Amino acid sequence: MASSHLLCNHSLFFSSAFKNCGFSNTPPSKLQFQITPFVKASKKQLEIVYDPDERLNKLADEVDKEAPFSRLTLFSPCKINVFLRITHKREDGYHDLASLFHTISLGDVIKFSLSPSKTKDRLSTNVSGVPLDDKNLIIKALNLYRKKTGSSNFFWVHLDKKVPTGAGLGGGSSNAATALWAANQFNGSVATEKELQQWSSEIGSDIPFFFSHGAAYCTGRGEFVQDISHPLPSDIPMVLIKPREACSTAEVYKRLRLDQTSNVDPLTLLEKISRNGISQDVCINDLEPPAFEVLPSLKRLKQRVTAAGRGQYDAVFMSGSGSTIVGVGSPDPPQFVYDDDDYREVFLSDANFIYREENEWYKELVSTTVCDPLETARTFE
Repeated sequence: MASSHLLCNHSLFFSSAFKNCGFSNTPPSKLQFQITPFVKASKKQLEIVYDPDERLNKLADEVDKEAPFSRLTLFSPCKINVFLRITHKREDGYHDLASLFHTISLGDVIKFSLSPSKTKDRLSTNVSGVPLDDKNLIIKALNLYRKKTGSSNFFWVHLDKKVPTGAGLGGGSSNAATALWAANQFNGSVATEKELQQWSSEIGSDIPFFFSHGAAYCTGRGEFVQDISHPLPSDIPMVLIKPREACSTAEVYKRLRLDQTSNVDPLTLLEKISRNGISQDVCINDLEPPAFEVLPSLKRLKQRVTAAGRGQYDAVFMSGSGSTIVGVGSPDPPQFVYDDDDYREVFLSDANFIYREENEWYKELVSTTVCDPLETARTFE
């Protein structure tokens, strides 16, 4: 499905200015070169159109003519933790958690094409700072799939990144799950969804969740996934506010003190949400106190959103290990985010809860608005 994404700056609005000057701030999807050679006046002019996307598509089509298809574009949604309880520290150093994970409409778009290579995948992306080698979870997932199935398919992959990193939104884990799903589609769906889910835990604790139908009660390190059928309506709006600073997950867990976590039974929280929906008292995140120690400004941001959003948000909480603050109940951020210079560099996005159907992957909604002021400033410099 098509998507309408907006990069915006709180104080810079260039669209109309560019329109008046005859320019577009959206790069064309096709490059066109018109060549008019020297010919006699009686001859027609020759126009040559070069379409790089079409050329790559033709190359992909030639890789394996027996394959059911050669290209696939998939939506890769992120998630929020509606509640997150830390219940135990294990002997291996990891912590057991109990959490309601839920996919939301903010996500990346990943394009897969069959590659003629028999030795290497090729990954590109629209943002800097993302690893393009086997440190990336997409490449790890494709390697894992070949290891488990014996598939010989390699891919050209382009990641159109919208989900910020270090946000507690599971963007990388979702990318990995999406890559496993894609590889299986190219290979005739020889693996079941359950197998993909089980395999995925070998490369990341949050990845198995994305093979649920969009909402799941996750335990262990997150790899034990119990599907929950539509606990929350899809039409509940929310706003995501993430400062430029990220929280190191390792640092957050290092500062976690189990004797200071909540003592509420996570199953009680799940029951309340399923029965009554979202409210502030059920959106508990045991990682908030240590995250606020790591990033004190994040605590101040949550306090200000909570105070400014009384009557606007049903709940305000941090997702995962941070640093995204979620306000559920309205797609609009509080006014201070626009007015206060301290928040000129925050990432903003509205979102909704989403689900997926059996044997289908997640579909992109058309209404998600993403605002990244620094990216906008760079775009128009």
